[in-house]
Amino acid sequence: MSTAKDAIKLAKDRKAVAVDFKFLDFLGTWQHFTTPVSELEEDVFESGLGFDGSSIRGWQPINASDMLVIPDPSTAVMDPFMTHSTLSLICNIVDPITKEDYSRDPRNIARKAEAYLKSTGIGDTAYFGPEPEFFIFDDIRFDQNEHSGYYYVDSVEGRWNSGRDEGPNLGYKPRYKEGYFPVAPLDSQTDIRHEMVLAMESVGLRVEKQHHEVATAGQAEIDLRFLPLVKMGDALMWYKHCVKNVARRHGKTATFMPKPIFGDNGSGMHVHQSIWKGEKPLFAGNGYGGMSELAMHYIAGILKHAATLCAFVAPTANSYRRLVPGFEAPVNLAYSSRNRSAACRIPMYSPSPKAKRIEVRFPDPSCNGYMAFAAMLMAGLDGIERRLDPGDPLDKDIYALTPEELKDVPSVPGSLPDALAALAKDHDFLLKGDVFTEDVIETWLEYKRTKEVDPLRLRPHPYEFALYYDA
Repeated sequence: MSTAKDAIKLAKDRKAVAVDFKFLDFLGTWQHFTTPVSELEEDVFESGLGFDGSSIRGWQPINASDMLVIPDPSTAVMDPFMTHSTLSLICNIVDPITKEDYSRDPRNIARKAEAYLKSTGIGDTAYFGPEPEFFIFDDIRFDQNEHSGYYYVDSVEGRWNSGRDEGPNLGYKPRYKEGYFPVAPLDSQTDIRHEMVLAMESVGLRVEKQHHEVATAGQAEIDLRFLPLVKMGDALMWYKHCVKNVARRHGKTATFMPKPIFGDNGSGMHVHQSIWKGEKPLFAGNGYGGMSELAMHYIAGILKHAATLCAFVAPTANSYRRLVPGFEAPVNLAYSSRNRSAACRIPMYSPSPKAKRIEVRFPDPSCNGYMAFAAMLMAGLDGIERRLDPGDPLDKDIYALTPEELKDVPSVPGSLPDALAALAKDHDFLLKGDVFTEDVIETWLEYKRTKEVDPLRLRPHPYEFALYYDA
């Protein structure tokens, strides 16, 4: 475990002139402030540094705004995007009066989830391996006001530009739904993705592979090797940071918005997960798909609480432009081995017990990773503790089934309001071990409803004019 002395030594060895303190707001965006390296002393790792918590989304009222960041020395790395040599530290948030960890700090929620797993005696490590997808665009413009509303995205790879005069247009634009994954020149972004990988590796992330994804217009995927829950929460934040900043270097823009393009695939984030105890993988067994009884209970917990989970793992209104029955996203709550149309899949790449895991396929990369991973772990543990039964697997092509065959297969919520309603009704499992608190649940519901659901409900949609202007 790295210490304060180790972090200070790294700054000295790398001739850092500044220190960047990073932490996550309630919704999932990194915040930061920077100090000269002369301010980095050992007591900072104990007493912390103050900031205004009332200016952070979903946090403190203005009459109780003082908060502290406590840097975690194990997260010390050199920031690859600063012009001047800068040490980066990820921080936990503490109340300056009570000295207690702040309940609305997403990293604290993830830390408590890991602690709860250990307290149950079921296992000691929960591993997560997300596969975030994203788009790399050349242009993005949008506006919304009292009398107009529009968005415009563009990419030199976009199939819609096959007839544009580009002086000259060189062709090789991936057809809709055929971006997975031909070589260059159809895939024009191998080098930029590789640069993203190098940036990730420079901050200690381990990348398994990178490739173009299904959609036209620069859809991409870079896969991280699995890590324990909190470390993967940290890694996902660095992942997004590297993707966005490398894109910016190239005069491009990257988005983790789930469904930015109509008529082509959206961006999901399949999440592989497993529980270990010591050196023993607990999901390996002799049951269906080579899984253990414990793993099947975990799957049952995920499926039972899937509607509630969507409030955290598919947390935007745009998420439900992707989670639509009959299209590419797995909306039907079933499990299967190999079958990618199931919401919960058992990968069959390797017979090794260490490779046994489940893959939850309905999350998307707009989520706050710390809270999403913690919520899925709590749902799975609830399934184990209550010995829930996932039922029979569904090994058929779900999209080929008739309505009669699908009538008994539940599906994910159809909208963000539906997911929030599920969270309001079913969240006791999240409260175990004080991992999530009633305050966290209530604040999440209030923020999402007042800042996202209501503003969207009040605004005319541009396509409504095409449908109804001549009514």
